[in-house]
Amino acid sequence: MAKPLTGSNPDREWLSFEDPSEHRTWLFDMTFLSSAWTCIYGAGCPGVEPEPAPEKELGCCTHGAYISDEEDLKHVREQTERLTPQLWQHKEHAEDLGGGLWQDDEGWWRTRVVDGACIFQNRPDHPNGAGCAFHHLALSTGDKPMDLKPEICWQAPIRREDHETVTGHIYTMVREWERRDWGGEETDIWWWCTSDPLAHVGAAPVYEQMKAELTAICGPTVYGWLRSELDRRKADSALLPHPTVRRT
Repeated sequence: MAKPLTGSNPDREWLSFEDPSEHRTWLFDMTFLSSAWTCIYGAGCPGVEPEPAPEKELGCCTHGAYISDEEDLKHVREQTERLTPQLWQHKEHAEDLGGGLWQDDEGWWRTRVVDGACIFQNRPDHPNGAGCAFHHLALSTGDKPMDLKPEICWQAPIRREDHETVTGHIYTMVREWERRDWGGEETDIWWWCTSDPLAHVGAAPVYEQMKAELTAICGPTVYGWLRSELDRRKADSALLPHPTVRRT
């Protein structure tokens, strides 16, 4: 059922599963999912600008977020209606602009960028504190933050990619976001998030920390297989360390 995909000197190890419910093969970045990465927003996160700027408390929200599809768009609009000025620093500004979302020349809906970051990102001087307005909404209502945020925001730094073959079979990669995903060497995003040892300090591996997110991505059955296999390999000390910590 589980197949390791490795080379003679691999940078990463991959794990594959055939989905019993559809024509899909899942490919998991086992090296990242078993790593000790953890989100350090509010605890020294340097952000994603070329120079570290933890004092700005912008996290990975500098360039705003892309909306995945029509369902995600509808969801974000519904959650936006629930935001009050106490939860969202830029609410009035967004209303003046015609909303917190805009559509680019390629047809993608995106969150607006205001003063160098996503319009939904509260700054440290806001009475409710820095952080995503949707996250603050979740904390105030008892909801899970991932249930209120745009899809890309609750998944990061996990990235899901679907690749369909000419026969209709789908290969779905579940891996970490890397700098190349933001435009390669030409991008002005510096992906400190997973490439700096600063964040590889989690008490539990990613696949445990992000159980809810991974289950939402691949479903409970496939997540169960993934967890069982990674638990087994962890017990046998048979997991490849993340490249970031191997370099230190």
